[in-house]
Amino acid sequence: MSGVQVIVIGMDEGEQRLDRWLKKRFPQLTQGAVEKLCRTGQLRINGGRVKPATRIEAGQEVRVPPLPDATPATAQAPRPRIAESDQQMIQRAVLWRDEHIIALNKPPGLPSQGGSGQGNRHVDGLAEALKFGFKDRPKLVHRLDKDTSGVLLLARTDRIARALSEAFRSRATRKIYWAAVAGVPNPRMGTIRFGLVKAPGHGRGGEGEKMLAVHPRDIDRTEGAKRATTDYAVLDALGTRASWCALVPITGRTHQLRAHMAEMGHPIVGDGKYGGSGQENLGDGWGAQLGGEISRKLHLHARSLSFDHPITKKRVTLTAPLPDHMRRTWQSLGWHENDVPDDPFAETE
Repeated sequence: MSGVQVIVIGMDEGEQRLDRWLKKRFPQLTQGAVEKLCRTGQLRINGGRVKPATRIEAGQEVRVPPLPDATPATAQAPRPRIAESDQQMIQRAVLWRDEHIIALNKPPGLPSQGGSGQGNRHVDGLAEALKFGFKDRPKLVHRLDKDTSGVLLLARTDRIARALSEAFRSRATRKIYWAAVAGVPNPRMGTIRFGLVKAPGHGRGGEGEKMLAVHPRDIDRTEGAKRATTDYAVLDALGTRASWCALVPITGRTHQLRAHMAEMGHPIVGDGKYGGSGQENLGDGWGAQLGGEISRKLHLHARSLSFDHPITKKRVTLTAPLPDHMRRTWQSLGWHENDVPDDPFAETE
């Protein structure tokens, strides 16, 4: 029997039902058990009573009462062994660490959390290799899409996890992404305010999940639509064929940057889901097919992340080098990392 736990909902764990989130965390729980915990008031969010269908939001605190241990069959099963190559891979990805926080430069293709058929080959599953002498595994504070690379934070204690989750929720952090996109946005700097709503008819586990853009005037009357805001700036361009953009997600919606750029008619190169792998797209007609490897892999990278350290209170800014496939693209197109400002929006704010 476990003790009482208080779990902070991660930045990208929101917008799902409480019962589904809970059963992912605690596979030994049945639907009936979850319903009983809600009915008896033992399961609470931010101190309030909830229903199994209550939709959770990032930054909320879920009080989980003592739970029965896993079934004997589950309890006897050893924790999946992490291959030596995976241990080395995830440890090489460490960008920065102290006693409280670990920052990774997440490789593209590595999920942040597990799904069906993925085993433990995701950041959360490999966190055992990131203990570095600490008793507990570090905990994800936010997520990046599987094919998005770049700065990803893990907290080494529950206290730090809560503080960082609150910083993300209150937008006290600043994330700057780099992307290669089809064509050149006009104007070369601006703000995208299209809302986003999940497309219907996809798998229970989120397989095939896709977001649809909603014009700002239609957000309030579109069921399930949420407001989303992205700042963008063109840093360099290859004629009118492709451009290097800096993207800042003011809100943190699922697939926000990918869906917003596609809606502008400038999908991110290599993004098959949102039109960035075809020769043409339905936006302004720019061809996204740049040839060879360039069009096969998503060109979206969480370049930098700034936050106030929960303990020292000092501002920390972490910068992640480009992944290999994007570095080769930058070389092919004649773009140079050191030729652009760290924050192209700084002078305009």
